[in-house]
Amino acid sequence: MFFASDNWAGAHPAIAAGLSANAGGYSAAYSDGALDKAVTTRFSEIFEREVAVFFVSTGTAANALSLTAYNKSGGIALTHREAHLIADECGAFEYLSGGGRLHGVDGASGRIDPAELERALDRLAPEVVHTGRPIAVSITQSTEVGTIYGLDQIAAISALAKRHKLPLHMDGARFANALVALDASPAEMTWKRGVDVLSFGGTKNGCWCAEAVVLFDLDRARELSFLRKRAAQLFSKSRFIAAQFDAYFRDGLWLETARHSNAMAARLAAAVEQSKTARLAWRPEANEVFVILKKTNAKRLEEAGAVFYDWAVPQGLTVEADEMLYRFVTSFATTAEDIERFAGFVA
Repeated sequence: MFFASDNWAGAHPAIAAGLSANAGGYSAAYSDGALDKAVTTRFSEIFEREVAVFFVSTGTAANALSLTAYNKSGGIALTHREAHLIADECGAFEYLSGGGRLHGVDGASGRIDPAELERALDRLAPEVVHTGRPIAVSITQSTEVGTIYGLDQIAAISALAKRHKLPLHMDGARFANALVALDASPAEMTWKRGVDVLSFGGTKNGCWCAEAVVLFDLDRARELSFLRKRAAQLFSKSRFIAAQFDAYFRDGLWLETARHSNAMAARLAAAVEQSKTARLAWRPEANEVFVILKKTNAKRLEEAGAVFYDWAVPQGLTVEADEMLYRFVTSFATTAEDIERFAGFVA
């Protein structure tokens, strides 16, 4: 019953096989190998247009590089107040950009409220030297609380950003989970809705260590190539990231693993709904389930072998003094038996 994070799951067997298959022989380094180039072409096919692809090691690196590519003196990137960028990345963007900063925007269910974003942008007028200059808007798909931006919601935020001449970044650490939940194409969920740059995650969905910055704004590609090198994210043996993505995309594996983890989350949520000792904080839309438990019941679950995290209570949610909010995350490795065991303990 490992529900702490999809980062806790190992590599999918097909990903491991892809790494092994490319472990021998020689290949040009620094993303110049045949496999690197083939995978970049595959990204362009998946997104139905030419894209620039930069392999990196972590989602934090992808996010920080994506925003730094647009930074200016006094730069401010706007994102949800509870976004991973703000809450969990230790000032990586601020460090890498040499002084850029993040501005949190409110919104229910982990999604930026467009009205709040507009108010924030109005207060940060780029011509006012004292406040600093907005340089980008970032959304998380799926969000830190397991919800999803609908296609129209992405388009609305993009339209607002474009009115202020700002690019839109998408943190897609769980990109595939959101994609299959919306039953959309990668193009429909990104550039067709105004996304300019994407942090594309594979690690949470079955890869060993495979993340990428995907640029739809090709004018930024040369700048980003230098930024990646200076950030120590240009791998010499980049074929090993390419090999993971090659296996990830083959025969739709990445969509299959995402559908599985989402389905396991739905089963886990159903078990909570039938429970007399737990309740859902809100309905999951991807592969994260947030549950309110009495602290004593949470301890009993942990003693039974369940692994999960306690979570900060967001605005608008009330829990009793003897309760806490907990996050449960499913993955490609979660089994129906895991859910059945959990259901037995919370019944």
